[in-house]
Amino acid sequence: WLNNKRNTMTDKIENTLDYYKIKEQQILNTVNSQNNLTAEDIVHYGKEMSILTYKITALEIAKEN
Repeated sequence: WLNNKRNTMTDKIENTLDYYKIKEQQILNTVNSQNNLTAEDIVHYGKEMSILTYKITALEIAKEN
């Protein structure tokens, strides 16, 4: 039972990590494909990337434990 519960949690973490990594790549693609970003746009995307990096790091640590 406990082993099955761990697998379920690991699967959820993996799925969430995949989702956040896709979102991260989408932001990078958006920023890299535009040459007319304003300073506000750059700050906005930077904040979004920071949030995603934090979430990804936290999930990777949780996955190890």
